[in-house]
Amino acid sequence: MFSNNFGRNAVALATVVATSFMIWFGSGLNPWWPLLWFAPLPVLLFAARSSLRGAALTATISWLAGSLNMWHYFSAVLHIPLAILAPILAVPALAFAGTVLLFRALLRKSALWSALLAFPATLVSFEYLLNLASPHGTAGSLSYSQLKCLPVLQLASITGPWGISFLMLLFSSSLALGLHLRRTAPGQALRIAGAGTGVLALALIFGAARLAAPTPQQQVRVGLIASDLPANVGIADEGAETARLFRDYAGRIEELAAAGAQVIVLPEKLGVVADPGDEAANAVFQSLANKTKSTIVVGLLHVTPSARYNEARIYSPGAQELSYDKHHMLPPIESMLRPGTTLALITEPSGTWGMAICKDMDFTPLSRQYGKAGAGLMLVPAWDFDLDRLWHGHIAVMRGVESGFSIVRSAKQGYLTVSDNRGRILAEARSDSASFATLIAVAPAAHDATLYLMLGDWFAWFALAALAFSLAQLYRPRNPRGAQKMAARNHR
Repeated sequence: MFSNNFGRNAVALATVVATSFMIWFGSGLNPWWPLLWFAPLPVLLFAARSSLRGAALTATISWLAGSLNMWHYFSAVLHIPLAILAPILAVPALAFAGTVLLFRALLRKSALWSALLAFPATLVSFEYLLNLASPHGTAGSLSYSQLKCLPVLQLASITGPWGISFLMLLFSSSLALGLHLRRTAPGQALRIAGAGTGVLALALIFGAARLAAPTPQQQVRVGLIASDLPANVGIADEGAETARLFRDYAGRIEELAAAGAQVIVLPEKLGVVADPGDEAANAVFQSLANKTKSTIVVGLLHVTPSARYNEARIYSPGAQELSYDKHHMLPPIESMLRPGTTLALITEPSGTWGMAICKDMDFTPLSRQYGKAGAGLMLVPAWDFDLDRLWHGHIAVMRGVESGFSIVRSAKQGYLTVSDNRGRILAEARSDSASFATLIAVAPAAHDATLYLMLGDWFAWFALAALAFSLAQLYRPRNPRGAQKMAARNHR
């Protein structure tokens, strides 16, 4: 009895170590993308042979331990209180455990194909519903671990982030079922594993073909500027400090314009501009736009007698400035700011340009609105937290793949990034690479129609339907033939 318990506990511990290791390094701020494809596999194999309690504990601990890779970021960088941080980490772990238990229950009822679909469908349904309820939108999606795997990333143009998460999890569940059934039902094992790898192969073929498509001819020469100097990285105070910072940026704008930049993007919330009396800021950048013949995008904090706005302004040569107010605020830091409700679009010879601010790009609906308006180039002032410069800075890249536009994103404490509508990083520089870091690149500006743009979150609804179907299988009579095979395997 002791040896049996010791053996089971050793296997459970090995399972926790293997899965949590792959989640830790396969997700989070700097993910190594191949790991997350295999991360659930040890837990699924363990759950197939363990007790209900053992499967639940192992799954919960594995996911929770792997998710602690975000602890320092959440607690020390974002300063999230423990009372809020605990459920942020615990709820996904419990959702993962519930998903594993559903997989186990369907497997024991010999509903093998339902088990195959239930695992990805349940977690993708959780991701989608969390996205609807959370102030952070899609930020928790597993799909962002795959941003460097460009062929897989192209799936976002059809399904949004939901299809990428589904594909990874389907691969894990197909391997788990194939390995579990390889001795008792080798033919079935081969069919199920083949289905998972076959879907992956189709996705990779589609991705390769989409990446090979010719680049559009409409292109824009873009410039980006950001400064992480201690005096510049915060929000400059109203008056002299903001005026000084605007002058410093103005000098770099002239340099980029002289180098041929047609549009120049500055970061989010550079300084405070208050009503009445904000004409000075408009005068500085409007005169620069007229002088250089470049379009200039400036992020600032706009204070009015009735409200405060996280605002970006576009100054075009010989035209009235256009403003955009950020839609999605970062709680609690921006909870006192009033969200915007409208889009900002300008029509240029190269096509339609749109504007968003930082966290706005964590949400698919706003990006789809710009895509439906025909935007081929998005101009995005931003402000990251240094540690998350790669993760949060590149979340925006997926929006371009989904809704068919290139992105020019200039972030303090982050990256200056130019990406195209295939998710390729065309040019990038760290904002702390110089006292005023600058970047010039050529970005495609033609809009690309995508299936996701037309149909929206259809795949998330497919996942919800697949989950409902899988749950219904729990109440169907057990397959006698499958039950006999399962009993024989357990006896062995």
